[in-house]
Amino acid sequence: MAFRWLLFLLSFLVLLSSSKSTPTTITIPLSAPSSTKPIVFLKDPWGTLNHLASLSLTRAHHIKSPKTNFSLIKIPLFPRSYGGYSISLNFGTPPQTTKFNMDTGSSLVWFPCTSRYRCSKCDFPSIKITGIPTFIPKLSSSSKLIGCKNPKCSSFFGPKIQSKCQECDPTSQNCTQTCPPYVLQYASGSTAGLLLSETLDFPDKKTIPGFLVGCSIFSIRQPEGIAGFGRSPESLPSQLGLRKFSYCLVPHAFDDTPESSDLVLYSGSGSGDTKTPGLRYTPFQKNSNNAFRDYYYVLLRKIVIGGTHVKVPYKFLVPGSDGNGGTIVDSGTTFTFMEKPVYELVAKEFEKQMANYTAATEVQTLTGLRPCFNISGEKSVFFPDLIFQFKGGAKMALPSANYFSFVGTEVICLTIVSDNVIGPGIGGGPAIILGNYHQRNFYVEFDLENERFGFKQQSCVRI
Repeated sequence: MAFRWLLFLLSFLVLLSSSKSTPTTITIPLSAPSSTKPIVFLKDPWGTLNHLASLSLTRAHHIKSPKTNFSLIKIPLFPRSYGGYSISLNFGTPPQTTKFNMDTGSSLVWFPCTSRYRCSKCDFPSIKITGIPTFIPKLSSSSKLIGCKNPKCSSFFGPKIQSKCQECDPTSQNCTQTCPPYVLQYASGSTAGLLLSETLDFPDKKTIPGFLVGCSIFSIRQPEGIAGFGRSPESLPSQLGLRKFSYCLVPHAFDDTPESSDLVLYSGSGSGDTKTPGLRYTPFQKNSNNAFRDYYYVLLRKIVIGGTHVKVPYKFLVPGSDGNGGTIVDSGTTFTFMEKPVYELVAKEFEKQMANYTAATEVQTLTGLRPCFNISGEKSVFFPDLIFQFKGGAKMALPSANYFSFVGTEVICLTIVSDNVIGPGIGGGPAIILGNYHQRNFYVEFDLENERFGFKQQSCVRI
């Protein structure tokens, strides 16, 4: 049965490609495989920024379109040249190490799987793929295909999937039919495969058996696995029963720097409503539309630029009854996204306050970013402050390096993207997506137990 599903999946994808316990914590570093070639930022600054701006916008379009006995573990978190951050996790018995893009905007954890894994269109302008490490299920004694009657199959696909278990005897629990293949669409591509039950192995002999993970056999523009940290049942935080997780993103010039910070996972019973010292908190918000259930919504009340309150219409700040509007925090988006009406208010305010600099219109066309300013010959540059104020009074005052980027040595550009600026627009979903570029050098905490988002500015580079 699994072989038949595999044939179905491969034929489909070929077609697609052509068209409470003792408190504990886990800390994980975020890494770059040696098989990738870093972006040479200074050689083609316009192309690099345009590529990342385009990825940020397509990521925004994807988001806006419907679709254990440990306490603390630290995992190294590494910046990547493609604009994201990655971690390494160990699955299987004996363990096999795989790299994953850490993503708070999706939920399934999946890896490139089997020796037959194929990735179409994985040669990016700045990243040359010479080989993709894959997980080999037959080398793991704990690897099992998820059955069609397994509750984890229904948890992922929904209860209606049971109607597809036609080869199972309804009067018997003994069913050899496997759970149907999954197909996931991301901003930059897609992936598909079969669901596995596997052992997740952390340092110091902390193991989690029966972890639901995706065995992807074909992908489009997805050379690396994804560790979903979203809010759905199949996400890593949900499966581990985390009460919170936190990270601090090191800055980088879109390269595979060896510098890393820590992704920290907290499990077990916490200490109630106790807040982490120094953090400002704002509550997570609910979105009534189940299509956007994966996302971490926060209520952005004000955008302040150089002391001026940008008056964003209310409908963009709060999700409506249709689920549209509101702000999410997403580690998988590089540059912050704003819907066109919000973006225009922000861009025009920066243009107004920086009117003494000459607009670099040619660079704006090449990068897809706006506004851009020519600063050649300037001894110092004035950047208006950019502050996001959230419900509860928490203010995120961004350093200028988080919202302006140098293009070469003579031009700076605002690193916010929008519809119809570098691509066609799309309605629906969150109106504002706070990307990882704006989160750099901030310690951020996703407090799942108390349903709140905390942050404070600090250096994320280890001393």
